[in-house]
Amino acid sequence: MKDLLGIEQLTKEEIHALIDHAVELKANRGRDESVKEILKGETWAMIFTKSSTRTRVSFEVGLNELGATALFLNANDIQLGRGEPIKDTARVLGRMVHGAIIRTFAQQDVVDFAEHGKIPTINALTDEEHPCQILADLLTIRERLGGWDGKKVVFFGDGDCNMGRSWAWAAKRLGFELVIAAPKAFQPDAAFMSRLGEAPVTLTEDVIAASIGADVLYTDTWVSMGREAEAAERLEVLAPFQINAKLVNLAKKGAIVQHCLPAYRDKEITEEVFEARADEIFQQAENRLHAQKAILIALARGR
Repeated sequence: MKDLLGIEQLTKEEIHALIDHAVELKANRGRDESVKEILKGETWAMIFTKSSTRTRVSFEVGLNELGATALFLNANDIQLGRGEPIKDTARVLGRMVHGAIIRTFAQQDVVDFAEHGKIPTINALTDEEHPCQILADLLTIRERLGGWDGKKVVFFGDGDCNMGRSWAWAAKRLGFELVIAAPKAFQPDAAFMSRLGEAPVTLTEDVIAASIGADVLYTDTWVSMGREAEAAERLEVLAPFQINAKLVNLAKKGAIVQHCLPAYRDKEITEEVFEARADEIFQQAENRLHAQKAILIALARGR
């Protein structure tokens, strides 16, 4: 594995290997001193066009625990923010640092950086995919439910976002059932579904039917960065797709609730459900650290 550009590019075997290693890293955190040698002496650039809490902290901590130095670069503070092409930034950084972690809008920017930088490149979120989050989610499902085989995951809200698309690729690769419960206008479009091909993914506007027998109820903010001007319209259209006690009660006994955060209570999820399931949700947030350490090690070994 040379880069992590999206779940779309991963194989079933690669996903399993990453989760297996994340389990091991989590169990041995603070006890295995040898991990500090894996990236010792390396510097990894973190290029962030979008603001972040979990992504920045988890990557900086992870790099530190693996022996590397994190070099945080806000896009507005480097020439990229003044119009320098991403390929030129990549050519420069590729001669100085050992890897790059990019959080931005356009997926093509991450693809172009990997091509021209010729160093391990990680998609830390784009408008197209959020692979690091999905791997953390899969780790959480394994810990909470024993795995994803035979499970039903339901994604509520804006299904045509980076999380909805990443979940669709995960379902295709791993074979679990995914239901995207969203208004018609917020379902993945025909072009994406055609590219996805045959996969155990169902699109529906029926939140009741979607919830029945669910193992995982999942949601994300309805107003992602860059969509603020559409906030009022989005909140109105998506209101019937909120995760609430009624939907949780329809799910399978032992089902978990997941939210990739930040959460806006009483919008995409009720305050009641969020607080009742906070341990599950913040376990999911913690797992970003362990999943991303597994990614960093896999890319270092793949060079």
